[in-house]
Amino acid sequence: MFRVSVIVFSLICLPAASAQNGKQGKREPSRPPAIVWSNPQPESVKELPPGFSHQTFRSQLAGQEIGYCVYLPEEYAANPDKKYPVIYNLHGNGGNEWTGLQSAEVLHEGIQSGRWPAVIMVMPNGGHSTFYMDSADGKLPIESIFLKEFIPYIDATFRTIASREGRCIEGFSMGGRGSTRLAIKHPELFCSLFCQAGNVPNLIEGLEQGDTTQFPISYMGTDRKVYEENDVYFLIQKNRSRLKGKLRIQIACGTKDGGHLPTIRNFHQALLEAGLDHTYLEIEGLGHNRTQMINLYRLIWFDYHIESLRLNGSLPR
Repeated sequence: MFRVSVIVFSLICLPAASAQNGKQGKREPSRPPAIVWSNPQPESVKELPPGFSHQTFRSQLAGQEIGYCVYLPEEYAANPDKKYPVIYNLHGNGGNEWTGLQSAEVLHEGIQSGRWPAVIMVMPNGGHSTFYMDSADGKLPIESIFLKEFIPYIDATFRTIASREGRCIEGFSMGGRGSTRLAIKHPELFCSLFCQAGNVPNLIEGLEQGDTTQFPISYMGTDRKVYEENDVYFLIQKNRSRLKGKLRIQIACGTKDGGHLPTIRNFHQALLEAGLDHTYLEIEGLGHNRTQMINLYRLIWFDYHIESLRLNGSLPR
């Protein structure tokens, strides 16, 4: 039976919100697509949760070391024969591999309190304004690095459940946009998606109506096939049979997030029309603010992923 959960939450007197934690988010990037391949620990971060570390891996596609952060639950070291599910957390525009620290802290608290079972969280580095896509000029092969090198590296380096049944993907803003596109494009890789205020634009329409000198056409090039291969709305129709009953989808966005809510609603409508189960949350009074969104639902933030992993047999029910 087709089921969709639509939930609207009300908030009272929230302050003005921002892209990661500041001013209202925009659809277009605030800076040209670029990446600092490995980033030092921010000065503002004084303490890391147990099991959280910054590491690097060698990328052949980039020709250098790329930074990432990983959270391993405390029981990981004591259970050398046990494999764990993985949540891939993709950062927003202007962030880097350290941006998911708050999510890792919330996950750690929940595991320690017994709310959630032990899982791994991995935070890759996606650069600025790349939207986790490959650039047409080949200089920023971000999607290829993530799919062809990084996920296999994580599966080879850590004791993961190295299949769709054991992988979740999520992200806020650019990370929500990237995780949504990657999950809809590659449903064989993930069992659960959480799009947190991530734009879901119609790329094909943008190509047909846009200026080729402007982003994202200047980044993606002008080959229509590339746009079809990355347009979520096109992919929903193309991959409908592979998505139905396989990828669980949760979407959340604030009603004051004017830069992102319109395409989030379009995405919700497209899923309804395709008959694809999903959970849709509009948060009354919330702008584009990652920290506020997480803190509002801190105690249930990972419930959806955990349920997805249980339904797929990667965690006991």
